Amino acid sequence: MKRPSLNLRGFPVFSFVRRMARWRSIRLTPEGTRFLLFTFGIGLAAINTGNNLFYLLLAMMLSFIVISGLLSEHCLRRLEFHRHVPDLIMANEPTALTLSVANRNRHLPSFSLRLFDVVEGQDVDRGLVIRLLPPQSSVLLSYPLLVTKRGWIQFEGIRAQTLFPFGLFMKKGLYSTAAQLLVSPPIKPLTVRFMDELVSEGQGESLSRRGHGSQLYNLRPYQPGDDSRSIHWMTTARTSHLIVRETEAEDQRRITIVLSTVAPKERDLLFERSVTFVASLLWQLTERTYPVRLLVGTEDSGLGTGSAHLLAMLRLLALCERQTPETSGVANHGEPFSHADNGERGYTVAVVPWSDQAVSANIVQADRVLHATQLEELTHAF
Repeated sequence: MKRPSLNLRGFPVFSFVRRMARWRSIRLTPEGTRFLLFTFGIGLAAINTGNNLFYLLLAMMLSFIVISGLLSEHCLRRLEFHRHVPDLIMANEPTALTLSVANRNRHLPSFSLRLFDVVEGQDVDRGLVIRLLPPQSSVLLSYPLLVTKRGWIQFEGIRAQTLFPFGLFMKKGLYSTAAQLLVSPPIKPLTVRFMDELVSEGQGESLSRRGHGSQLYNLRPYQPGDDSRSIHWMTTARTSHLIVRETEAEDQRRITIVLSTVAPKERDLLFERSVTFVASLLWQLTERTYPVRLLVGTEDSGLGTGSAHLLAMLRLLALCERQTPETSGVANHGEPFSHADNGERGYTVAVVPWSDQAVSANIVQADRVLHATQLEELTHAF
């Protein structure tokens, strides 16, 4: 007769121990190791001699061990963590992250807490220390962060550790505070000569927009505060109403930046250089208030201006991934350049980290093609 197997996983005590082992860990410190060895020696002396003083000393030392475990657990219980991260940061630019810590214990404070970031399973020391956190109180901590690579950063949680009260044990607790932080490519200065040449080459691609210029943009009724020199007298005389003449901006030229994402694995460094160059170019053009459009692979940012549009384009660059020629195929290599052939294309600059003769026919659709090997001379520092 087959006996039924005993399943310990169903017992509440076993489940509690599993949860505690996952979220709590404890190890001896060098001082704790010496203390335990000394306690073991006192216990042997008490058994061999029968001296009551040795038994009292042994009981006191054992009570220290029990009290150390209880108090350290109270320091880590009922702690709440909330992480505050920005939507987007820039690589190689220091930024500050904030972390709020709350002690939900009603009566007992927490002592000697040291906090670590858990990133990709590794504990990262940010230098965050809390000496005393009273009950029913919270504290806001901030620390600098410097990231050197673009893309997502996964914050898995916070690990808190304490040596309180006697330093015999190092007890750690893991708290789940999952968060994601997007890092855009770094911004590097471009040569003034290159920017001036780029702007002058695209002068023919003007955008019909209200601004200071000489070409007629619109006629509208006069409004209080309008400059009297802008009144269009011929139309005013014909309609018997004050009509104001609006001009078209002369410096609003549309520029489309196209980044090819196809490159072999050995060209990964040149691909990252191309991404950084495109981000720097978009930054410079946005500062000059030019309408800009970005094409990355099959992604299209659309034509726009301003800081909000710049952040949207930087997000596309932060998330773009290199594709090998084998996975993308020759047809996909030229696909991004074909997207630029519409009414909003304007002056087109293509940045190519890698190319061959099979796709050269697709690249010539751009007004100017820049290869990754040419980008170093267009920047002040790479």
